[in-house]
Amino acid sequence: MARLTEIAFCLPAASPSQQFIRDLRRLLADVAYATSGPADSLILTPPAPVSARPITVVRLADVAAPQVALDIGRTIGLAGSGPTPRRDHVELADLADRLAGSVGRIDHTGVNLPSQAVSTEEWDGLVQDIAASAAMYRYPTGEQWPFVLPSTSAELMADIRDFLVGREPRFELVHDTWYPYTTWQFALWTTLTRTELEELFPDPVGISIPGLEDIFRTVYIRHSWSDLEIRFDLCFRIPDSPSDWETGEWLVKHGGRIK
Repeated sequence: MARLTEIAFCLPAASPSQQFIRDLRRLLADVAYATSGPADSLILTPPAPVSARPITVVRLADVAAPQVALDIGRTIGLAGSGPTPRRDHVELADLADRLAGSVGRIDHTGVNLPSQAVSTEEWDGLVQDIAASAAMYRYPTGEQWPFVLPSTSAELMADIRDFLVGREPRFELVHDTWYPYTTWQFALWTTLTRTELEELFPDPVGISIPGLEDIFRTVYIRHSWSDLEIRFDLCFRIPDSPSDWETGEWLVKHGGRIK
């Protein structure tokens, strides 16, 4: 069985991409497991358990458009096209300024693929390829939002039974029925309350996704790539930590492994 050990968010090798990675590194400056790699890349290594994989990388690449490369021989390009909704976007540098000192962890990264452009057969094939090489779990409430949890090689062969904080960043796939274009998502744990984040990012700069408004505040980032949205979900401070979401127990026990 091939093991998924790296998920790479690849950007065209040009100055806008270099600036994006520099701003992202500044946004995540207080994340202990976010380290600089070669050629201005950013590497996110799961802090627990030891040797858990996959790692997540944001880097420059010889590509014409952004894509996500999985080291099992699969790439996830930009699917679909069309006008994006009319909403306010924030410069990534501005987001880093406003959140300075408030981001300590990364819950997950992810890719939303439009269902009108990615067929059910294509979607199922991608999910099965990833599930064969990583610990991938269904979303317990039934939505097409499967998550990869970083795991050791032993856990990949058997299953995850140790529930601890640090098994991050996870990776989420979404078969998106709402928007006709690809979205990259980065969910960050912050030390801020809902009230504080709503004051930092009031409507329409920040928005609440229906059904998830008690969990995070969403901000969309301005960039230069067409047919792609990039969003940051800013999670509110959790008073009773760790939760079964943070440890992965909810996904493992209630969602179940995809095999």
